[in-house]
Formats: sequence, structure tokens, C-alpha cells
Amino acid sequence: MSVLAVTDRRAVLADVIPGALAKDAVLVLSGAALTGLAAQIAVHIPGSPVPVTGQTFAALLVGAGLGWKRGGLSLALYFVAGLAGVPWFTGGEAGWAAVTGGYLIGFIAASALVGALARVGGDRTPLRTVGTMALGNLVIYSIGVPWLMAATGMDFRAALLAGVVPFLLGDALKVALAAGLLPGTWALVRRFQQS
Repeated sequence: MSVLAVTDRRAVLADVIPGALAKDAVLVLSGAALTGLAAQIAVHIPGSPVPVTGQTFAALLVGAGLGWKRGGLSLALYFVAGLAGVPWFTGGEAGWAAVTGGYLIGFIAASALVGALARVGGDRTPLRTVGTMALGNLVIYSIGVPWLMAATGMDFRAALLAGVVPFLLGDALKVALAAGLLPGTWALVRRFQQS
């Protein structure tokens, strides 16, 4: 991809790296591995079967950095490999995650959505990044909460109190961090390419 094409609003950060199929494979594997590492950062919340983890932040960053196809594939690989026995879910777990499975599936959809929004400039300014990341979080909750209800028998209010409310402050901090990180990275890319 040429320097001019990278400045195209449809580019994502991964488009800056030269190469094709091998690059895509390495990026997809790296996105899955990053998410697996981030999953090990976990804090268990009293009263909630869902821990606060770094997975959400990783899933959204992977989507923004790799685009919807590679980002979605990274999180799908993370999910499938974890089901198959790779111990990279929270706490080094693997296999079927009955209670948190909806959040894991939500990561795939959120990564793809954030990647699609990044493709059209959703990660180029702090304000756009906040909106992009907020939508990604909303997708995760929209899949995770109904799954949590089905897995535990909680009603909607209880599932919100256990599966959303404890995470709002942490999610706001992650969104703020991304709002500085992603536009800042784009500024560095532009500066590097102009030199």
C-alpha cells in the first residue's frame, strides 16, 4: 500500500504494514494472542460471575487496528482456540465458558464493528474513537447480558446489575485510553510517513 493510500480514511493501522497473506495470518494470530494475554488481567467482582478483564479493551483495539475482517477473525480464532483447549481465557481457563460465553461471542461482533468503523475514520479523532468504542462495548453487552440471563436464570435487572453496572467505570477508562491511544498512533504514522 502506498503512502497516499495509508492516508485514505478507509485504512486501518494494519494497512501500514507491507505484505499480504503472511502479514494477515501473523496479524490475526497476534490479535488472538493479545486478547489471550489481556484476559489474564482479571479482577473478580463480588456478586458477579463475570470478572473485569483486559479482554474487552484488547478486542476493541484489535478491531480498530486490524479492521473488521482481520479483527473479527482474530477474536473468532481466540474463541475457537479457547474452546478447543488453549488456556487463554480468563485465569488460564479453556473450554466451554457457560456464564461468560456471550461476552466472548460479543467480542467477535464488537471487534468486527469497531474495525468497520475504523475503516471509515472512527479511530482518527478522540471524539470519534469514544463513539466507536462505546458502540463496541454496547455490542458486547447486547450479546453477553442475554447469555448471562440464560446461563444463570437471572432476570434482566439482576443481569444488568451483575453483568453491566460493575464494568461501566472500567469501560469508561478503557474508552478514554483508546481515545488517546488510537488518534495518537495515527498522528505518529502520519509524521513517520512525512519524514
